[in-house]
Amino acid sequence: MTAARIAAAGIALLLAAACAAPTPPRGEAGTAAGTVCARPQDPPAAETATTIDVIEQAYFCILGNYYGGATLDARTLLLAGFAALTQELNRNGRDVPEAAMPALTGDRKADWTAFETVYRKTTDQVPGLRDELAVVTLEAMVAALGDNHARWAHGVERHPDAYDGDGYGLGLQANVDGPQVTGNPGTALPPLFVTAVEGGAAHAAGLRPGDVVESIDGSAPFLDGKATAAIAALYPRYPQARPVRLRLLRESTGRRWSVTLKPGLYQRDLATLQAVRSKLLDDVAYVRLRGFGSDAANRVLKAVARLRTGRTLSGVVLDLRGNGGGSPVEAVRLVSAFAHGKITAYQCTAEGDCEAMRTDDTVELVGLPLVVLTDRGCASACEHFSSAIKDLGAGRLVGTRTAGVVSGPAQPYLLSDNTLLSLPSRHHLGPDREVIDRIGVPPDHHVAPAPRDAAAGRDPALARALTLLRK
Repeated sequence: MTAARIAAAGIALLLAAACAAPTPPRGEAGTAAGTVCARPQDPPAAETATTIDVIEQAYFCILGNYYGGATLDARTLLLAGFAALTQELNRNGRDVPEAAMPALTGDRKADWTAFETVYRKTTDQVPGLRDELAVVTLEAMVAALGDNHARWAHGVERHPDAYDGDGYGLGLQANVDGPQVTGNPGTALPPLFVTAVEGGAAHAAGLRPGDVVESIDGSAPFLDGKATAAIAALYPRYPQARPVRLRLLRESTGRRWSVTLKPGLYQRDLATLQAVRSKLLDDVAYVRLRGFGSDAANRVLKAVARLRTGRTLSGVVLDLRGNGGGSPVEAVRLVSAFAHGKITAYQCTAEGDCEAMRTDDTVELVGLPLVVLTDRGCASACEHFSSAIKDLGAGRLVGTRTAGVVSGPAQPYLLSDNTLLSLPSRHHLGPDREVIDRIGVPPDHHVAPAPRDAAAGRDPALARALTLLRK
């Protein structure tokens, strides 16, 4: 049984055991206005300490704005938050007699009052841990939603010497990326290998694409074919600075060796950070799109138009590998360049009321065959685009299944500590009303990456795409 299932089973048992009890007296409570969350009008000010009043604000913000919030059993949030609080006490070698979960009845306001009363009594006993306890409690409540588009953004730090385009970390990328490790590790397949060396410690140590990572700090990246938590160490974020020890295999020579890489700031090739990169591959326009940011559709279409000037093209390859998503409006506009008069997706409420997202038929059709390259890094708006192209027959997908991270477009809400809580208010379905979230979009032609191809600089997915367009 997975950890997630164990946790879910534990919460179910606790809910079953909850019984009616007198409501504990309410402690110091936030004002009614303090529980209201609103869309930010300006960039947030500097963060302040997260408190129980901020947690209360987030709790009612979730219940009032989250997709399914109206029917959500709010006790799952409180139980997850309290469990995280007690675990943090344990990690710090502390415990408090008052730290016992109160009886919950299912009444959202009364249950919050009971939770808050015990929370305050507990944290008053350990004032030195108050900040940490608040953070882990709120993190756990948001995580309890089990939604890949529900996030609490806080404590984001930037290296003081960072310059535009600089990277931080070990200086490498692998076939299992950071978001996949944290959001959908079950999609990862062995072996773990380096796909790109961007700079920093990885470059200094002589790592190359195709090098297989056999162990990370002495732990295997895969056990019984399943990804382990060890892979996360490949993607440290500032201010994490603990060295990471890797055991590597270079299959082309049979060499095995170990290196210790220290996270740090490094300069990246700015060309690789361009939102849109394009080139002509004989008679095919190749365009790589990193994300569906502002004006993404127009930039892709201008790139195709430039490559098309003065020549006849046999098709377009749109490379969406590693595209983490962005604006659903831009996804719709880009679909509209390959299909008119169609539905690209549905956005649905928890009650099943769905709003169709339709193509923008003011966008001029490209009128060329299309092949889209996808992988497990293609998420959110990238999956919106990919599923629409496939379902509408507007092109073919080559590569591997997409991420399955497309719960629904998230909206940000400002909390009183100047942090942002992002929540989807609608659930995304594909043009055929299929669920894509947690499943992904399967390619029409499956072409998986391999260490030997990365080592040799080969791109079999792109080669397959070119073959399909030239038939």
